[in-house]
Amino acid sequence: MLAALVRDAGRAPGLAIELLLDRRLAPDSLGPLPPRTRIVAVEPGGDLEALRRAAAHCERALVVAPEDDGLLEARVAAVRGAGGVAVACDDGFIRLAADKQATIVALAGRGVPVPAGRVLHPGEPFPAGFHLPAVAKARAACGGAGFALVHAAGALPADDGQRRLEAFVAGEPVGVSCLCGPRGVLALPPVRQRSAGIPPRFVGGDFALAPGPAGRAVALALRAVRGLAMAGGVARGWVGVDMVLAPREDGLGDRVLEVNPRLTTSFTGLSRRGRGSLLGAMIALADGLPPPPDWDPSPAGAAEAAFDAFS
Repeated sequence: MLAALVRDAGRAPGLAIELLLDRRLAPDSLGPLPPRTRIVAVEPGGDLEALRRAAAHCERALVVAPEDDGLLEARVAAVRGAGGVAVACDDGFIRLAADKQATIVALAGRGVPVPAGRVLHPGEPFPAGFHLPAVAKARAACGGAGFALVHAAGALPADDGQRRLEAFVAGEPVGVSCLCGPRGVLALPPVRQRSAGIPPRFVGGDFALAPGPAGRAVALALRAVRGLAMAGGVARGWVGVDMVLAPREDGLGDRVLEVNPRLTTSFTGLSRRGRGSLLGAMIALADGLPPPPDWDPSPAGAAEAAFDAFS
């Protein structure tokens, strides 16, 4: 993802990059760097201080971090605390989206379809009568942490942290990435997600959704981002929405699973697919501006649908 981000930034006219890179990583592992790129070597554990120093003189800062254990929230706060401008959601939005249970409650309260479920406390047995099959996942983590697919009431693995237990939703896993800012939300072409293993590991995706399901996915993602923003504050920068599209053509079985308040791996495919700089478009929308005129997120047809989603 980092290599894709750097390559994409090189396509943004006039954009100079200051890249904070762990000293143990070789810059050439990222491939050819754009000419306006400066590498800042960061000692292990020194990223917060490096972020503060960079935020003091850079015009914008993009934090790429998971929301686990408050990592994303702390780094965005470090940028803002140093007087910098983070291309990121409000603190309240990040905090809410990092909590899977709170996210689902907030979305359900605003009419966004979500799986039925509840919090499962450490040591608590599988609740009698709960829908099977069921999915258990860590309440405050990402990347499939704590994931378990439960087919029988007694088959829930033990865990020492809070989990969200929810009804399994059958259908097509889809992710919709959104560029967000004070003017609204722009949904990018949906990605059919492929994963492997338990816990599921993302291994790629494609853009092969038919127009009907693609339209449903975009509409559902917009509802999710706006609904969560009503509860947590302004969405800015990149927000990913994970969902399952049911086989029903009317969309009544579609469900939003999670909202990711950060850059996601879909950036790698979306940045290769479009024309111009996806990062440049993200920064523009976060600043309340329209996307650059030379930016096109996808081939003819899909681009029109994506721009229609902007409001």
